[in-house]
Amino acid sequence: MSQKEWPLWEVFIRSKQGLNHKHVGSLRAADAEMAIENARDVYTRRSEGVSIWVVESNRIFASDPTEADALFEPAHSKVYRHPTFYDVPDGISHM
Repeated sequence: MSQKEWPLWEVFIRSKQGLNHKHVGSLRAADAEMAIENARDVYTRRSEGVSIWVVESNRIFASDPTEADALFEPAHSKVYRHPTFYDVPDGISHM
């Protein structure tokens, strides 16, 4: 990264109807405060959000898609980890 280039930030917004933050895009900013302000201006122009998270892109670590089989295969053999055997009571809408 050159000294004149601001770092890249990933932006996550929690909508008024949602319980979790969702990735909505990326932007460049000099620091976290500027990234929040720019994210507000760019991604919540119509008051869609109630919370904004910004994370510097170089701080995010992700799994390698080519290793997905080895990483996620064990979960398929443990069906008890999936909530398919449970009845969700009426009135619980966030599951």
